[in-house]
Amino acid sequence: MTEYIKSKKSNCKNCYKCIRHCPVKSIRFSNNQANIVASECILCGNCYTICPQHAKEIRNDISVVNELIKSRVPVYASIAPSFISNYKGISFASMRKTLKNLGFTDAEETAVGATIVKKQYEKMTFENTRSVIISSCCHTVNTLIQNYYPHALPFLADIISPMQAECMDIKRRFPEAKTVFIGPCISKKAEAELYPENVDCVLTFEELTEWMKEERIYPESDISDDKTGIARLFPTSGGIINSMIDKNPDFVYLSVDGIENCMHALDDIINGKIKNCFIEMSACIGSCIGGPAKVKKADSPVSDYISVNNYAGKKDFSVFDYTESSLKKNIAMVSNRKAAFNEKSIKEVLSKIGKTLPEHELNCGGCGYNTCIDKACAVLEGKADLNMCLPYLIEKAESFSDNIIKNTPNAIIVLNENLEVQLVNSAACKMMNIKNQNDVLNSQVVCILDPLPFMEAYQNGKNTYDKSVYIAEYKKYAEQTVIYDKSHHIIICFMRDITEETNQRENKEAISRRTMEIADKVIEKQMRSVQEIASLLGETTAETKVALTKLKESLKDE
Repeated sequence: MTEYIKSKKSNCKNCYKCIRHCPVKSIRFSNNQANIVASECILCGNCYTICPQHAKEIRNDISVVNELIKSRVPVYASIAPSFISNYKGISFASMRKTLKNLGFTDAEETAVGATIVKKQYEKMTFENTRSVIISSCCHTVNTLIQNYYPHALPFLADIISPMQAECMDIKRRFPEAKTVFIGPCISKKAEAELYPENVDCVLTFEELTEWMKEERIYPESDISDDKTGIARLFPTSGGIINSMIDKNPDFVYLSVDGIENCMHALDDIINGKIKNCFIEMSACIGSCIGGPAKVKKADSPVSDYISVNNYAGKKDFSVFDYTESSLKKNIAMVSNRKAAFNEKSIKEVLSKIGKTLPEHELNCGGCGYNTCIDKACAVLEGKADLNMCLPYLIEKAESFSDNIIKNTPNAIIVLNENLEVQLVNSAACKMMNIKNQNDVLNSQVVCILDPLPFMEAYQNGKNTYDKSVYIAEYKKYAEQTVIYDKSHHIIICFMRDITEETNQRENKEAISRRTMEIADKVIEKQMRSVQEIASLLGETTAETKVALTKLKESLKDE
């Protein structure tokens, strides 16, 4: 299926803003990226306008229009009446001149097509063949009904949109012409491709502005006194109704804008709660002047409405009298069946995120889905993953950290910037003979430890790492680490009890000292023995030498 809104590689990190704002949840998350499911998308453009990372982009068709112009066939632009709210102070005459400078053969107002369409709406309300009539101008609403509310299709007016009507009228007068619609809507690109006999291409106001910047061609500010064209009101909420001159007194005329409001209205229509009513439905809040592909992202609904209202005329454009059949279109149901999941499968997914009881289902909407069950179904569809549940992640992280703090053999103490104890784990209580954690919470650290390392860390930024200390009051040796966490405004102390290690080392050192002393004594005694033996040997040797000398001399005399 054609992608009209494309996803860009971006810093898409667990905000789920697009899925929260997607009325039909046509978003799939994979590899930390949100991707549109084209077959389910109704092209409302919410994901495009609200993404903080600008991860979505509209398909750009400027090159397609340029190719049409280069083909030397007459190319006509049909510009939506909402242009006056997008290009403030610019009349149609000025826009027409600008579009011709860009290469168009000529330009016309889509409001002319709107006049053709609204005359058909007027006829339908007097025919008494339908108790409810829904306007068919908004392609997003049409797609919503086709895909998700097929039971409301009989109430949807089977009349072409103003875009189609105007482009059809251009081709009636200029059979060789190609037509390009320009407006604030993304879904018109899809509509044009569904009815290619009338519209050859669609540009958004954003694309037109980009093109004008590239060519350095800009419209001149001017004011028009043309009071024709009451159908120029079409892009405002209630604009279709306000442009209708002939109204059936037996009908109620009302406008509904915004997808959620449209969905509620469709539910009421299907359930038979609405009778004898003409409903103007617009997907965008404020209707087309709130379209997703405007140049100005800032909401200015009041000034935009005033701009359109002031520009609209008081009378109808003069239009060709089309037969009713030539303006009809077939709006068929689109098969978009979602897989049905049994209760067991749903419960299995819920249990994986810690929701084993109904009261665990918070339905907070943090993941973007309205209920935990909706989220579980999305997981089973492969559109969401388990980690999209914020309460589950928080609980998981807290449980993980709590387990570490609770079970680590090292003492952990956390202070606030006033050096008051905020957390002390069981290992710390054991090390410092604290019976109950609550006994020391919110107490000054001086009550249990020397405050100097904590003051040094907080005031001077001198963190301490693995410093050996002796805690005299507890008769304990420890390796102490004290760190100041500025981002969280806390001071953390880790202490590893090395008392036993230290005692064993000192015992070994004492044994070594005693062994060395004994060895020294043995060596000294041995040296004395050697010296005594040497002395005796020396005396004996001397006596032997004297005796032998005397014996030698005696023998020599003989």
